[in-house]
Parts: sequence; C-alpha cells; structure tokens
Amino acid sequence: MAPLAVKIKHAGKVHDVQLNLDQPPAVFKDAIYQVTGVPPDRMKVMIKGGTLKDDTDWRKVAPKEGQTFMVIGAAGELPKPPERPVVFLEDMDDTDLAKALSLPVGLRNLGNTCYMNATLQALRVIPELQTALQSGAPPGLPSVLSNLYSQMSQTTDSVVPSNFLTTLRQTFPQFAEQSRNAKGMSGMFTMYAQQDAEECWVQLTNALREVPGLPGPSNTSISKNFVDQYMTCETRRELKCDEAPEEHSTVSFEKALKIECNISITTNFMLSGLKEALDQKIEKTSPSLGRNATYTATSRLSRLPSYLTVHMVRFAWRSDIAIVIVLFLPQRRVKFPSDFDALDLVTDELREKIMPLATKLKQIEGDRSDRQSVRKRAKAKQQAAQATPVPPAAGSSAGTGEADTMEVDAPNTVELEPESTYRERELKELEELINPDLRADVGSSVSGQYELIAIVTHKGAAADSGHYMGFVKKGAIRTTALGDAQDDDDDWYKFDDDKVSIFPKDKLSTLEGGGEDSSAYVLLYKTKPLA
Repeated sequence: MAPLAVKIKHAGKVHDVQLNLDQPPAVFKDAIYQVTGVPPDRMKVMIKGGTLKDDTDWRKVAPKEGQTFMVIGAAGELPKPPERPVVFLEDMDDTDLAKALSLPVGLRNLGNTCYMNATLQALRVIPELQTALQSGAPPGLPSVLSNLYSQMSQTTDSVVPSNFLTTLRQTFPQFAEQSRNAKGMSGMFTMYAQQDAEECWVQLTNALREVPGLPGPSNTSISKNFVDQYMTCETRRELKCDEAPEEHSTVSFEKALKIECNISITTNFMLSGLKEALDQKIEKTSPSLGRNATYTATSRLSRLPSYLTVHMVRFAWRSDIAIVIVLFLPQRRVKFPSDFDALDLVTDELREKIMPLATKLKQIEGDRSDRQSVRKRAKAKQQAAQATPVPPAAGSSAGTGEADTMEVDAPNTVELEPESTYRERELKELEELINPDLRADVGSSVSGQYELIAIVTHKGAAADSGHYMGFVKKGAIRTTALGDAQDDDDDWYKFDDDKVSIFPKDKLSTLEGGGEDSSAYVLLYKTKPLA
C-alpha cells in the first residue's frame, strides 16, 4: 500500500508527514519526532476515541489522505545531522574505534519484532558477513540487510529497522501473520503476531545464500555462496536395521544450517543433547523383512563451518493427539560451554584430519593463559612498587629533583619475550598442522575448537509469544575492529531491542534456564583463531 500524505499539527505549526499503513504506529511516531522534536515516549497523537498507541490497529483508525493529526507533547531538541561526515570503522584510529564501540546501537521494536531484532544483532557479529554484503549483496533482503548494518555502523542512536521489516515480510509472508490477541479501548483488534526467532534465523540465513562467497587466502575462485562457506555443516547419516543386522546399511549426506540440542527432562548439558539428536531410533519399512522395523540412525558431522549454530530445542510439537500442542521446557536448566570442542560430534575421517591441530591448539592456549597470568602479576607488582615512596639513603641526592622511587624487581618473575614473538612462532607451528583438504575448504573450521560469541534468548510460554533478546560477546566485536584484547572482552552486550547494556560474564550462567528469566535458544559459536 502506498504511503499516505498526512499532516500533523503541533504547537500551532503544521507539518507534512508520510504515513505507511503497512508499518506500525511506532514508525509514524518516529517520523513525527523528526519534524517536531517531541520524543515518542512523551508524545500523544490524538485519534478518534483516544490516543495512538504503539499497538494500535491502523484499520480501526482508518486514516485518509491529507488528514491532520493533533500532536501533544513537549518538544526537545530536534534530531541533528552528524557534526562531521560519516567515518567507517576501517577508517578510524584506535581512539575513535574505542569510542564508537563503547556501546553498539539497538534496534527499535516495531510491534512484536523482538524476534527479528535479536536475530539481527547476533548475526551482525560475523565480520565475514559484513564483508560479503559490502562486496556484492544482491537485490532484495540481502541488499536491505547490508543497508541496515551500514546504518547501524554510522550512528550511536537506536535504529528503526522499518525497511528491513517490510522486506522480510514480503519475502517470507509468515512473518506478516496477524494476531487477534491484542485488546484496546474499542475491544479486541488485530496486530502483527510474535514470531519464532529460530525460524527467523533459518529463513534469513537461507536468504543470505544469494550472497557470493569470499575468496581464500590465495585468492582462489569462489565455488560456494557465503552461507555454504561459513555457516553450513555437512552431516553423514548411517541407517542400520536393528531387527535385521544382515541388511545392508545405507549412508547419506546432507547440509544443515544448524545442529540441534534435544532437551528432555533428563538433559543437563548441551553436548548430551546434541548427541541425543544425532543418534535416534526411527521406524521405516525394511526391504529384507517386508514390514516396518526399527532402525538406528547415526549421524556425525563430516564438515564443520567457521560459525556453528546450535538450536536449543525447547519447543517440541506433539502430533500424536487430536490437537497439535506445543510443549515448552523453560524450567529445564541446560549448561552450555563458552569454549566448545566439537570433536565428539564428527566422523572418524574428519577427526583424523583435525586432531593434530586441535591437540596443539589446546596446549598453546594453556601456554598463553600462563603467560597472561605472569604478565598481570608483574604489572601489578610494578604498579605497587612505583606507588611506594622510598626514603632517601644517606648521601643520596634527595630533594634534587631526581626520582625518589625505586624499581622493585618482582621475585620469581619470569622474563618473557614480547607476546607478538610468541604468537608469530605459535602461528607457524599451528599452520603447519592444518590438513590440506581443510585448508582448501574456505570457511570451514580447521580445528573443531569454538568460542561462544552470540546468543538469542527467549522468555515466555511458547515460541510465538513472550520476549526475545540478543547477547553478543564484547571481545568478538572488539577483536574484529581493534585486534587487541582488553580486560573486559569476556563481558557481553545485552540487546533488549533498543536498550543496550553491559552483561557481565559471570551472569552468563543465568541464561541456561531453570528459572523465570530468559533461556538460551539459539547459540552462535565461532571457530577459534590460530593467532
């Protein structure tokens, strides 16, 4: 539907504004804010029967071309254009980068769109995706996503993702589903329904398959799209008949955008839930027995991507009764690791290729941790020594302006080479252990060792209700931009729509479930860098 040209009247002045009935009232209020300076949370837009709410159904209002809306509210300062031209992250120095990345921007909720906002924030942490989108995003959803991410990188204010939402609903009509669960002054009315963030994740990544892949280090030709390169697993599935062991087993391979963690009343750890999903009993027709029989389906990963998505299956559909219902396990606490070793999930062939590098990387990580501890102790002792004044000895030059503190050697402190020297040597050792097949497979994980970098959480009784939030590890963003680790890199950013805050690392376990707070629903792991 084409936007309507309407007018708004505020403080004796009349302004022209575009009203798009396909978008929620929050977008219209933001347009009013742009011309009046009245913040949406302090704004009253008068309509027949009351004031415009964020969940008002436009069909109840039935606005017409040229209609004038009365706006009440104290105006603040009008939004200002940037004081200086937009500077992209890659063009900033370290000081400007630190300032720009102090808190990432949030996304405005446009009426039950938290599922989309949380998904977008989690996917944004993938730097290769940003590069691929900038290099060649095709028209449609990928192009609109590229524009949205660019907009988010150019401002410190929350962003209204209206264009992306419209394109998402046009591309995938299920996200334009209407609900009659809302109640207003005139009774029940229709509004956009809440959706499942995991479904949004899958549909969005499927759409991103149109984005070309990235060349390898040697600038080799690109044979895959971006998603197949960096986010897709390959699974080997063997089917064997339990009742007829002599029957020949069948083997098949398939691609998957995620691996699933089945959650039952006995599941306590993510790894056990993953294994349960990979090993299942199914019933199918046996050609040798001529009847239905029980089969064991054993699946293992034959390819690991750089970015591994884990779906915590907290919602299970029951179809064995007359009415399909949804079961939810919000009270089940399932522990997930910050560092994840995927070798227990892979085929024997892939494990053989990965094991030498994985073993060496674990050893080197231990060495790096030991060096970091030594450096921290030495730094603390040096700071303490410098802060302690030393009384002048007899015959010394006290009062002459020379230093009156002395440097105290930290006892038992090991002299270390510069960290860059260690890293250069370690990187060379690790690169020599990369399997040639995996090196040629651009976007695959060469070690099977992962770190958790993003989480989409859910709070509520069902996937299509409640509230979704996104969590992103600070180090995953900072390392991409700055390259240098910081003491707080293990903390997280919490994205509650347009509210962004710091989420301490020691609170990460509260997202495991087992309470009334949010529970981890989709987890994104990144293969650990070798350097």
